[in-house]
Amino acid sequence: MKQIQTKLSQYFQEFWKYRDLLKLLVSKNIKLKYRRSWLGYVWSILNPLLIMVVMTIVFSTMFKRDIENFPVYLFCGQLLFNYMNTSTSQAIFSITGNASLLKKTFVPKYLFTVARITSGLVDLLFSLGALVIVMIVTRAHVTWYALLFPFVLLQLYIFCIGLGLFLAQASVFFKDTQFIYNAFTTAWMYLSAIFYPVEALPEKVMWAIKHLNPMYFYIGQFRDLVYYGRMPGNLIMVAGWVTAFAMLAIGVWSFFRSKDKFILYI
Repeated sequence: MKQIQTKLSQYFQEFWKYRDLLKLLVSKNIKLKYRRSWLGYVWSILNPLLIMVVMTIVFSTMFKRDIENFPVYLFCGQLLFNYMNTSTSQAIFSITGNASLLKKTFVPKYLFTVARITSGLVDLLFSLGALVIVMIVTRAHVTWYALLFPFVLLQLYIFCIGLGLFLAQASVFFKDTQFIYNAFTTAWMYLSAIFYPVEALPEKVMWAIKHLNPMYFYIGQFRDLVYYGRMPGNLIMVAGWVTAFAMLAIGVWSFFRSKDKFILYI
């Protein structure tokens, strides 16, 4: 136990030592994303808005009778899933994409992965402006519970760091990781109740999504706070925190177990 505490202390000290590098990497990722873009950061709001409009037109005809204020319902799920999907997909290349730098100098390798997840979070925070616009236009009912949304984003951020670390180390040794993950996230999206009510599914499928799908934990909490204007249930909150830290533990363990071998494969 003492040895584990010593290692954790060393990791935290190392992380704090390189905090400025992390800030630089996050800033670089955000600037590169909107480089040569005429509208720049405005796309953080326009892009999800345009996607929301298209999906609303397509899906509202099927689910309009079941879901009140469908644009807000859709947006609450879409924003969170897109953040998870985009940030973790970029994290896959966080090690292999910086191979030349890692071969020349020593820097904590996990910083590149954490930077990808963090820059995605910053982009998500910008995108929340689009959600506010939609809520104003549709005259959505808002309660003070909506102010608690950062606790949900923190859970999702921790989960994404763990998943990103796992994918980053896996892609070093298994180059097909990105293709498998793309197919997996497509199925994951349709099983996360983003554009349909989970109650419309068969009972067994609904049970599986509510109890086994991590993204449902976070989307469900976010919708409770922002869309329904109520406090999420204790079960879904506990499930969200436990899943986040479990994924973080898996990601950290797999990453640090294999990080010394990266140089041989990149």
